[in-house]
Amino acid sequence: AYVWQKLMKAGATIANGTDAPVEDIDPIPSFYASVSRKLKDGSVFYPDQRMSRMEALRSYTINAAYAGFDENIKGSLRPGKLADITVFSKDLMTIAEDDIPTAQVLYTIVGGKVQYSR
Repeated sequence: AYVWQKLMKAGATIANGTDAPVEDIDPIPSFYASVSRKLKDGSVFYPDQRMSRMEALRSYTINAAYAGFDENIKGSLRPGKLADITVFSKDLMTIAEDDIPTAQVLYTIVGGKVQYSR
C-alpha cells in the first residue's frame, strides 16, 4: 500500500492499474483498495493515505494514460480520443464504500468494440 496522499502532495501523478497478469485483471478490487485501504481483518492501513473516489478514478484513467504518454489519445472521454471504457454494474462513485467489491464489470469496450460482456 502506497502513501498516496503524501505522493500527491509532493506533486506526483499517481497512475494505477491491475498489474495483470501478475494480479487479477478485475479493476474493482484495486479501486476498492485505493479508496478504503482496508485489510482482510477490517482494519484500515494508514487511513490518512486513502484516495478519494475521484482521485482513484483519475489514477486509473487520465493519469494512467499520462504515465504511458497516451493522454492525448485516451484516458478521458473527449471527441477524437479512443473510447476505451469499462461499464460497471454499480456506480462506484456513489455506492457505499463496503459495496464497491460487489460491483461487477458488465462490458469492456476497446477501440469502439465490445471486447468483454458479462
